[in-house]
Amino acid sequence: MERQFPNLTRPITIARTTFRNRIFSAPMGGTDIANDGCIGPKSTAFYELRAKGGAAAVTVSELMVHPATDGSHAYHLDESILNSLACATYTADAIKRHGAVPSLELSHSGMFAGTYMTDKSRQKSMNQWGPSDTVRADGVQVKALTKEMIAEIVAAYGHVAGLAKRAGFEMLMIHGGHGWLINQFLSPMFNHRTDEYGGSLENRARLAIEVLKAVREAVGPFFPIEFRMSGDEFVEEGYHLDEGVRIAQMIEPYCDIIHVSAGTYQKTFGITHPSMFTEHGRNVYLAAEIKKHVSKPVATIGGLGDPAQLEEIIASGKADIVYMGRSLLADPFLPRKVAENRPEEIVKCLRCFTCMAERAATSTRRCTVNPLIGREMEGDEIQPAPVKRKVLVAGGGPGGLYAAYTAARRGHEVILCEQESRTGGILKSEQALPFKHEMYELAGTYELLARRAGVEIRLNTKVTKEYAEKENPYALIIAAGSVPLVPPIPGLDGGNVVIVNNYYLEKDKVSGDVVVFGGGLAGCECAIHLGMEMAEKYGSAEEAKKHVRLVEMRDELAPDANVRHRPLLLKEIEKYVTVYTGYRGLEVTSEGIWCEDKNGEKQLVPGQSVICALGQRSRTDVVEELMDAAPYVRVIGDAGRVATITNAVYQGYHAALDI
Repeated sequence: MERQFPNLTRPITIARTTFRNRIFSAPMGGTDIANDGCIGPKSTAFYELRAKGGAAAVTVSELMVHPATDGSHAYHLDESILNSLACATYTADAIKRHGAVPSLELSHSGMFAGTYMTDKSRQKSMNQWGPSDTVRADGVQVKALTKEMIAEIVAAYGHVAGLAKRAGFEMLMIHGGHGWLINQFLSPMFNHRTDEYGGSLENRARLAIEVLKAVREAVGPFFPIEFRMSGDEFVEEGYHLDEGVRIAQMIEPYCDIIHVSAGTYQKTFGITHPSMFTEHGRNVYLAAEIKKHVSKPVATIGGLGDPAQLEEIIASGKADIVYMGRSLLADPFLPRKVAENRPEEIVKCLRCFTCMAERAATSTRRCTVNPLIGREMEGDEIQPAPVKRKVLVAGGGPGGLYAAYTAARRGHEVILCEQESRTGGILKSEQALPFKHEMYELAGTYELLARRAGVEIRLNTKVTKEYAEKENPYALIIAAGSVPLVPPIPGLDGGNVVIVNNYYLEKDKVSGDVVVFGGGLAGCECAIHLGMEMAEKYGSAEEAKKHVRLVEMRDELAPDANVRHRPLLLKEIEKYVTVYTGYRGLEVTSEGIWCEDKNGEKQLVPGQSVICALGQRSRTDVVEELMDAAPYVRVIGDAGRVATITNAVYQGYHAALDI
């Protein structure tokens, strides 16, 4: 068989361990972490799915090695804790039985113990230990570790490494990046010590080397040890790529893989985890530069997911291994699809941060495009329906498409009707925003999967009650979506106004200065896009702000954005857009929007073009008409309540499973 991506699918042998391809699953924290730090069964299933999907290695994250100084948010491994070793063993087994190498990330949070805790008050009550005495930005006092405590932590790394090997893990990742303890020692931003652990880079790297030596002694030779580091911290007071190269050279003799990430978690979240506003692979150059100066295999990570890009990274020698986190949540079977020459079936990550926001909010996981994530124990394989039924899906948005795809995989006869000439629903509007292209592509991927599963798709076909009764389905899934909310404001129906959903069709109508009317998520993202275009046109972001304005009645922007995406979104708004909050729109004219400000005074927000982004409303008329059109009827997505793509896909999946 000729592989479409021969370099990406080629095995690699490291420390006498052969990995089946070059795609590794990045460390991602589990969910049902017991109070004593045991790996819960939901987390085991969470990691197992990526092994089943074909990743060469699956990394379990994070195991904190020294609870006395880091009794925080993650796993612990301690033979004195009942079931601790057993839970780790079951997890390693679950990964191994699908042909992947189970890896465990060993870490210490240092001065940020408890970062992921939902109960932040408990986090602040902990003793926080770091390289130096300091006070964190949030006012929490940090104490400097003594040399005796450092020695105890180093010994703990070795002890836990031995337990991990006993449990069946076949590789260990030592976390030395992102602002955790080892990185805190490496970084001049955190490390202000004057003893042998501070000052020169040789001294700052001492802890990392001592840890690696302790781990090696515990696991013995020919056991892969990976060191994860930030190639550049991307903050003025931290270290940069030149020192990143030197750090890699210094730790190289003591590890088998140098895993090059980026940034420091507390200050550069959008670099460590590249957002939709940055290019894919924006951190690859760090690994590529470090690879020039070391001989051990180098891994890269950060916003990766496109097989062609991954193939080029390996083929050109920028890295030997590619790590993915979010992309393997969106599609755990990406590696198998790559190996089987089915790249067109890959469901791409939207970089929307739903996965990380959900963990922060509820300590669970969820993925916008993959309803299995965080709920793998409920079953990750579609079972045939005991009775095959006729299913009619009304609406070809993401929820309707996923419902149809799922129902067809269960063996049902499925017809999906879309009243427009193309499927996609509200996703069609995203094609106008380059940084949301994956979201636009999602509909095409879902449609392809649905057709290949046997769904009959009828375009330009509206489902009325008469139509449904004529088709006589057993099940009707109403996925009619929503329509734009356009309040009766004078001038909002004018020729200079474009509804945000239609912007992709009417871009030519938008000229001159632009006012975006509505500061929810859709309005903010459209404003950012316009600001980017203006910046390119006029040569600077500051100049763009003179031509793109955003009007919002509330005091804050994008309250509907998730907790991880919103801060990055607001940074882009600040860069490109002039914002007017607390402004209530009164009238739209050819000059712009007349508003009432917080003081009750009338103000003109000038602009020749207006984008209306005032929200959506459910298609309740369709729902009311169709509720009695079949024995089994389910309403999903915006048709029931305006929400998110995440909800629409999840509801569509389960509506189909319930038939």
